[in-house]
Amino acid sequence: MNLGKIVPIAGFPVHETTRQDLAIHLLTTLHQHEKISLLFANSNFVVKCKSLLNRMYNDSVLIVNDGVGLDIVAKCLHGGAFKANLNGTDFTPYLFCESSRPLRVFMLGAKPEVVEKAAEHVEQRLGQTIVGYCDGYSGLDDPQMIARINQSGAELLLVALGNPLQEEWILNHRDSLDVGIVTGVGALFDFWAGNQPRAPQFIQKIRLEWLFRLCHEPRRLMRRYTVDMLVFFARCFKYRKNPDTNETSDNPLQADY
Repeated sequence: MNLGKIVPIAGFPVHETTRQDLAIHLLTTLHQHEKISLLFANSNFVVKCKSLLNRMYNDSVLIVNDGVGLDIVAKCLHGGAFKANLNGTDFTPYLFCESSRPLRVFMLGAKPEVVEKAAEHVEQRLGQTIVGYCDGYSGLDDPQMIARINQSGAELLLVALGNPLQEEWILNHRDSLDVGIVTGVGALFDFWAGNQPRAPQFIQKIRLEWLFRLCHEPRRLMRRYTVDMLVFFARCFKYRKNPDTNETSDNPLQADY
């Protein structure tokens, strides 16, 4: 299935598509027993995942747009915004609804009490089959963890480690995972567990959910929505002028979702 054109954002190949077409594509992938890695690119993704860029040019990696920042850049550099705002928080439940049967889901990441509550939500409220879950602090790179996921029979693996740790983990272990769809979902487990509130619908509609989150977590998110936003826009415009630019940072990777 053709998901439409690719819109380059700071070198990242971001697919322009709709949530319906994306869901059909993913469910078809499952039906055909193929593998795909779904990544949601927002401004934080672009800033934090720069060192992983070259590894994302892979037929099994699918990047879609998330957030108003990418729309602004798309309008300025490519003449128009994306067709839809796609993010893991809203798209994942939509994917569940579009499936003709409950999906077998494994959840990886967050604190132990958070992932446990989130798993209960997915099974009891969203009607999916949880085949396993594990927090983000329990030997993520241990071969036994990969074996545990594979033995669970999961069709969908949700990885909630924050940017760029979740993307790096997915890229490092994708070949070893016998799971049809692996996706990075950031803070989704916190929302499902009730630890973090979602913005009211009218705030989401006017694209100000980022401001709502900033007001609730100013200490953690202030840098993301100030300094890092400037870095994001600078990187996007710099890459437009010089597409060969692919600098890597010497700073250690830090999870931030």
